Amino acid sequence: MRYLHTMVRITDVDKSLDFYCNKLGMTEVRRRESPEGRFTLIFLASSDDAAAGAKSNAPLLELTYNWDPEAYGAGRNFGHLAYEVDDIYALCDRLQKAGVTINRPPRDGRMAFIRSPDNISIEILQKGEAKAPAEPWKSAPNIGQW
Repeated sequence: MRYLHTMVRITDVDKSLDFYCNKLGMTEVRRRESPEGRFTLIFLASSDDAAAGAKSNAPLLELTYNWDPEAYGAGRNFGHLAYEVDDIYALCDRLQKAGVTINRPPRDGRMAFIRSPDNISIEILQKGEAKAPAEPWKSAPNIGQW
């Protein structure tokens, strides 16, 4: 058995691609439009996996856009996605400057949580050892839910 992907439903393709690709640095690797099913599937790879190309066989994130509007709620029953990054402080700074709320700041230099435009909780983990606690993150409060 091989883990293939995680699917999350989205309500706005442009907002979601801006968030996942422009802000988080993921890459769209394929897309499938289904006029008969009235949906679009967009598959994304993390930056490290996209750089490795087809040989990586890493799981993908599948964004599912249903053409007929539907309310999905906060997605808390889903849990969260998790991504490992080279520099948690640099990513959180870049995300915050791009207008993304850091729900759980990386106070410990190890872990942070953010949310997608569709309220999917995303955990960001520092690759390797935790960074030394540093401001402005060290004293930043939690905001909302994660």
